Amino acid sequence: MDSPNSTDFAFTSSTTVHNNKNTNITRSHSTKETPFSKLSCPTFSRSLQNSPISSPHHHYFPTKLSDSDSPQTTYHCASSVLRNDGQITSIALSSTGLLYTGSDSNVVRVWKLPEFTECGQLKTKASKVVAIEVSNDTVYAAYGDGRIRVWTIIWDNSTKVLKHVRSATIPKTLGYVRSYIAGKDKTQTKHKRLITSMAVNSAEDILYTASLDKTVKVWRISDLKCIETIKAHAEPINAIIVSDDGVLYTASDDATVRVWRRNFCSHDQPHSLTVTLHAKYSPVKALTLTNDGGVLYGGCTDGYIHYWLKGWFAGQLQYSGSIQGHTHAVLCLSSVGKYVVSGSADSTSRVWSREEDGQHVCLAVLVGHRGPIRCVTAFLGGCFVDDDDNEDCCIVCTGSLDGVLKLWRVTHTKNFNLFVPSLEQVFS
Repeated sequence: MDSPNSTDFAFTSSTTVHNNKNTNITRSHSTKETPFSKLSCPTFSRSLQNSPISSPHHHYFPTKLSDSDSPQTTYHCASSVLRNDGQITSIALSSTGLLYTGSDSNVVRVWKLPEFTECGQLKTKASKVVAIEVSNDTVYAAYGDGRIRVWTIIWDNSTKVLKHVRSATIPKTLGYVRSYIAGKDKTQTKHKRLITSMAVNSAEDILYTASLDKTVKVWRISDLKCIETIKAHAEPINAIIVSDDGVLYTASDDATVRVWRRNFCSHDQPHSLTVTLHAKYSPVKALTLTNDGGVLYGGCTDGYIHYWLKGWFAGQLQYSGSIQGHTHAVLCLSSVGKYVVSGSADSTSRVWSREEDGQHVCLAVLVGHRGPIRCVTAFLGGCFVDDDDNEDCCIVCTGSLDGVLKLWRVTHTKNFNLFVPSLEQVFS
């Protein structure tokens, strides 16, 4: 049941805009030289002062092809929700079709997809949810007090619904008190400053947490113990991500991304630094990896998204170019299929397509938020209907410091005459 003070609003639009088929595409700069300084993206970006509540329904042709094979991109805001929770600071998507959002309040809201309806709340005494991570049947939420609350997702046979049962707190309260009484260094169990990001390596039973205190802590999930503290950077760490093969990536205000591997033979230094990737002197605020781990993206404060490709032989990441489009800092990134989605302090989100030649095309500029976009996630249109190969439709969810949560549908087809389904039809 929604609270009396809650306000929901959804929008549909009928405005349609057609562009000339010969519109030039915007591509990323794919050399190690300084990226180009001028941008002309074939989308419908507007002045932020006069931005609409949601982007109307748009059509345009991102490249020049024959009439019978002209790609078309359609995008619009399918739903928009406002709660009295303050700024939306974190978002995470589960494989079961549940979306989790955190804010300045003490509530983690649970949304059911594809309906995009609120189906639950996770509450604690602590406030300000700074990061959320979902792995298998477990939800991890980091709060402003420097601690992580853990919920287990359980299927209730009697009610036929999913329930969230509070199962743990990291670090454990008892262990923290004992360390304090014993005179041990409290920094071994708790970050000194705010947690900024989390990542789970379920195969190795590890939870990583990064902080403004310039460290990454390694937690063993089975007993909730901190088994290592990595002094990862000289400046605050803004984002971390772990690949399927266990490689850890950390992004910092020192304008670098560092790559770490776990050394099982070393007890003194289980994680070792393998390479430092430089992001052209700009602090790195966000990270994302492609599904196969072959491309790493880093969003920076200068509005650029730098990316690195994994080499064929040595497996080392090589700088391959940058994507320019945002006018302010890139605060969040998400990658799914051939799409890369970015959210920025310029209050817009951009959807990019990674082409076969390695270049990136801007498919859509999602306009409608009235504040910086702090978190974003994306999934393919068929992800929850056993159609993972459907890359024509990308669903994007954005959370902003304006307190609004938006759901967008971006459809990229190769034939103008193809039928464009509604959001409900995508999941039917």
